[in-house]
Amino acid sequence: MEKVTAGKEALGSFAPKFAELNDDVLFGEVWSREDKLSARDRSIITVTALMASGILDGSLQYHLQNAKNHGVTQTEIAEILTHAAFYAGWPKAWAAFRMAKEIWEDNK
Repeated sequence: MEKVTAGKEALGSFAPKFAELNDDVLFGEVWSREDKLSARDRSIITVTALMASGILDGSLQYHLQNAKNHGVTQTEIAEILTHAAFYAGWPKAWAAFRMAKEIWEDNK
């Protein structure tokens, strides 16, 4: 997996420990344990968790793109979001679908 530096770039001087934990632990250690769970599966879980939590901002957009990059198809993301809508909430699914539609329509 590609090294993530978003934490250090966005918050490095303001919250250096948080930035370090984001980049080195979450993305460096947890996401890299592909022998335990694939990046594709982690992407699906993360998208679902963000949608369910109502995190419908750039974080969800990033992780939807990440899911696409890890091979999640348009058909699969539509099914994932439809299924999650019944557990997480219909309005959250609408918001997630708007983002997903843009991402999967780009560069088909």
